[in-house]
Amino acid sequence: RDVAQQLDADLGKVLRFRQDGSIPTDNPFTQTPGARHAIYTYGHRNPQGLALHPVTGELWETEHGPRGGDEINIIKAGANYGWPLITYGIDYNGSIISKESSRPGMEQPVIYWIPSIAPSGLTFYYGDLFPNWNGNLFAGALAGKHLRRLEIQNNTVVHQEVLLRNMIGRIRDVRSGPDGVLYILTDENPGAL
Repeated sequence: RDVAQQLDADLGKVLRFRQDGSIPTDNPFTQTPGARHAIYTYGHRNPQGLALHPVTGELWETEHGPRGGDEINIIKAGANYGWPLITYGIDYNGSIISKESSRPGMEQPVIYWIPSIAPSGLTFYYGDLFPNWNGNLFAGALAGKHLRRLEIQNNTVVHQEVLLRNMIGRIRDVRSGPDGVLYILTDENPGAL
């Protein structure tokens, strides 16, 4: 757990590279002695999905908490997301990981879920097929076996809807296609698109 707070290891981090595999010189820890230069953010428990907001360019991320405390975060260069010092979840055996859910200097999630839905792939929808969903964020749910639709206003979730609950299984990924269709990938045996 503690390695998520250490800048000399990749675990518990979001890393940022160029397409050719090189590390951008403006990454936040390139001048920090002993830090891994690819680190963009730290203090993550189990990142799962990433999506760029098509209007603002912000990077959004889904993250598994322990037992509860799954999150969606907006990724900010150099930010600390707190794991394991702050969490909304508890350990799988029921013990307390941290009594704190916030600390100064540590980011708060846009939303968190208790109980866990195990959020996975993530996409923003902008298309003609479902115009009422334009600008909505969609996250797959592994444990919840559904697609979660989130209406966002000013980076705040104002409404949620559960779609396809227990209809197609564990949803590993979701993507908004150029044809205006939402594509869903299941994590089943056999998997399906």
